Amino acid sequence: MNAAQDAAASYRGPTDPPADAVLPERHPDAPQPGKGLGTHYAQCFGCGEERPEGLHLHVRAGEGVSVTAEFEVAPGHQGAPGLIHGGLLATAFDEVMGAVSWMLHVPAVTGRLETDYVKPVPVGRTVHFSAWCVGRAGRKLYHRAEARLDGPQGLLVARAAALFVAVKLEHFTSNGRAEEVQAVLEDPQTYRSLKAFELNP
Repeated sequence: MNAAQDAAASYRGPTDPPADAVLPERHPDAPQPGKGLGTHYAQCFGCGEERPEGLHLHVRAGEGVSVTAEFEVAPGHQGAPGLIHGGLLATAFDEVMGAVSWMLHVPAVTGRLETDYVKPVPVGRTVHFSAWCVGRAGRKLYHRAEARLDGPQGLLVARAAALFVAVKLEHFTSNGRAEEVQAVLEDPQTYRSLKAFELNP
């Protein structure tokens, strides 16, 4: 192996866990596998019920530190005629991998997201996602995800890798627009006891 091949073989990208990363354990209070997580915030574009143009992702707890989800591609999600906009598919990955944090009870935000588009995704089809944690190193969480058409074992259409960073509640309360932050703080039960702040905004 020459120097270039050796360097390529040892390359670790920003979404790859370092050698000292550990596989985290599911939090004892995490929802049981198969249980729906619901929306973390009603105004969330990814999962919120009050965003008619949103993705309306239905996310469920998986085994270990993982989740599953699905959504139907609507006409409003088009980029090219009859096909989903690639940015919205990336948004769905961001939401689903962010939900993995619920399995750890760790508030986290997206640091980097990489998406590989494998096949076109037509309007009117249901996209099924699976996402899981592949390592943790300090505040950094490393996740992977896949998207398939028409079923959990269906045609692979995209895959993603992400780096999430654990944060404290102050990250959201100090940086979010004041009126939305205040509304949640004044009525936390409406927003799942501050779970609005447990995922990336």
